[in-house]
Amino acid sequence: MDDNIKVFTTFPYLLFIFEFVFGGLVWILIASSLVPLPLTQGWVMFVSVFCFINTTVLFFLYVISGNYEETSWVFLEAAYHCIASVFYLSVSILEGLATIVIHDGFAYEHYLENVFATVFSSIATLLYVEHAWFSLIRWKWFSLRRKKTSSENPDGVN
Repeated sequence: MDDNIKVFTTFPYLLFIFEFVFGGLVWILIASSLVPLPLTQGWVMFVSVFCFINTTVLFFLYVISGNYEETSWVFLEAAYHCIASVFYLSVSILEGLATIVIHDGFAYEHYLENVFATVFSSIATLLYVEHAWFSLIRWKWFSLRRKKTSSENPDGVN
């Protein structure tokens, strides 16, 4: 199987697709909803757009290059997903708070949009945390494998 196609069929790369879907849903729902706290809506929009664009770029870099078995790529993926996990956790908390605040003050339609945005941002948080966890495991495994290879062959000569 071509290495570039592995991105579509192997775990944790398959999580990219679900991150697209749920991150995009959060983006759409927040863009169409009314939030009583503009700062909250701005942060949620920033995080959803930031993560959607960066996930897209990282995904297409993996599809195009196929060099995702190197330690530097695995480190980049782990670092990005750790940051995205923290960002989306803050989004879930802030969006949940905004949803509680608008429960009585806004139309039921806007309340439901915020409820679904909260649910989808929570799912996106879990996806990013899971992807970060498996990326960190892969990073450690690749680092240990690289260290083992260099200790077996200290001169770099085969």
